[in-house]
Amino acid sequence: TQNKIFALANLSALINYAATFAVAFMLSLYLQYVLDLKASEAGMILVIQPVIMAIVASFSGRLSDKKNPKKLAAIGMGFSSVGLFLLSFIDENTSTIYILTALFVLGVGFGFFSSPNTNVIMGSVDRKVQGTASAMVATMRSTGMMVSMAVASLTIHWFLGKAQITPENMGLFVTSTKMVFSIFTVLCVAGVFTS
Repeated sequence: TQNKIFALANLSALINYAATFAVAFMLSLYLQYVLDLKASEAGMILVIQPVIMAIVASFSGRLSDKKNPKKLAAIGMGFSSVGLFLLSFIDENTSTIYILTALFVLGVGFGFFSSPNTNVIMGSVDRKVQGTASAMVATMRSTGMMVSMAVASLTIHWFLGKAQITPENMGLFVTSTKMVFSIFTVLCVAGVFTS
């Protein structure tokens, strides 16, 4: 049973990073090309997710020592699913308040997921192999990030080909953005069950 817990918790980490890492990449393009914001303005909007994540993760780690960390990780994945689901509806007229709200929810989700998930992984193995377990978490993180960027890049390429993002193909770019967030939502919903 311990190996099953270890495997599922690592799979959850992989799914979470695969579903969330490319969010900043997609939104930075969206905010600058679609909403016509400056890079500095887009950065100020995008910073809300890591800030909220850091705040929530600081107490979710301590909470996971007292409460069931698997449940906390699943709740975190659920919040991430909601945040991604909200982002799958963005279009040319979406307000920055809407995007900030979705990023806030995503930040809460990731903050609730990361520390408890790591707690589950490290707690499911003997002390003598915790170094290996930690390396496995790092591998899942890196692999998830690569998968996330691959999904985002392939989806944009599917819709735009080699074309630049221009006013003429803005509709196609927005469609690709919605598709990416829809794929990430489905991934995260699956991750709720593996958590």
